[in-house]
Amino acid sequence: MTKNTLVTGITGQDGSYLAELLLEKGYKVYGLRRRTSTPIMENIEHIKHEIEFIDGDLLDQGSLMNAVRISNPDEVYNLAAQSFVGTSWIQPVLTGQSTAIGVANMLEAVRYAKPDARFYQASSSEMFGKVVETPQKETTPFYPRSPYGVAKVYGHWITVNYRESYDMYACSGILFNHESPRRGVEFVTRKVTDAVARIKLGLQTELRLGNLDAKRDWGFAGDYVKAMWLMLQQDKAEDFVISTGETHTVEELVSIAFSHVDLNWRDYVVIDEKFVRPAEVDLLLGDCSKAKEKLGWKLEVEFEQMVKMMVDNDLQKISSNNNVLVHQ
Repeated sequence: MTKNTLVTGITGQDGSYLAELLLEKGYKVYGLRRRTSTPIMENIEHIKHEIEFIDGDLLDQGSLMNAVRISNPDEVYNLAAQSFVGTSWIQPVLTGQSTAIGVANMLEAVRYAKPDARFYQASSSEMFGKVVETPQKETTPFYPRSPYGVAKVYGHWITVNYRESYDMYACSGILFNHESPRRGVEFVTRKVTDAVARIKLGLQTELRLGNLDAKRDWGFAGDYVKAMWLMLQQDKAEDFVISTGETHTVEELVSIAFSHVDLNWRDYVVIDEKFVRPAEVDLLLGDCSKAKEKLGWKLEVEFEQMVKMMVDNDLQKISSNNNVLVHQ
């Protein structure tokens, strides 16, 4: 029997990879789409005709109820949020509304319109913030260091609360940083690979960054959405940390990206204080042993492979958009 699924944030990086996975598995995929004057469909352009879109917004309870009724989902994946950490200091209230209260709105819609649906909440390693232990696992206390991290903590705990209060199948994936060619250019990984491609093609002369010493546990988004799906296939709803268990500095990221196009990063990178966050998260490193043991989940794309993939994609995209030849 065909399963129905409702995905919020379907046009984003994770939403696009998840939609591909679910379509491959034979799901009928519904995507919640926020009304904008110019719809951003780049990530799902190749599959958009296989998805049924429903207009709605996490801040509009009625539209969420309507979306759940129309899709009649067996599974709901709540990926939508204001997801850029830097923006959360500039727009803390909007971040709280969408990234925190939006989760409660979605849970309420599911509880009233399809209480037997299985619910996935996109939690984040940013909840750990100023870490109290390394590596971080499911039982590690949260100490968020940004309005985004604070909002994600609310979203995480309200999901736990609904699971325990209403016996809903609701779980969270505490995902560490996961990247891909579909990542927005405002994120440091894609900012780097996009700049490297532009510098290689003669369209840019420098790359301005903040803290090169910050360490992150970076994985490939295509691998991580498989973990999301696996979480909703279990007999019991549980929360899982999804990570690589390895840490890399921003400097390593930069070095790999520039080296891939035979350039020395030190010739192009400029440290700019305006990119240093008010409260920095210095080290995030996840322990994903529970996910490996209980879900049978495993990584397929390594960090260096992912960075090179992103550089190659940006080279191809930018060269074709600007009619510039790639010389490697």
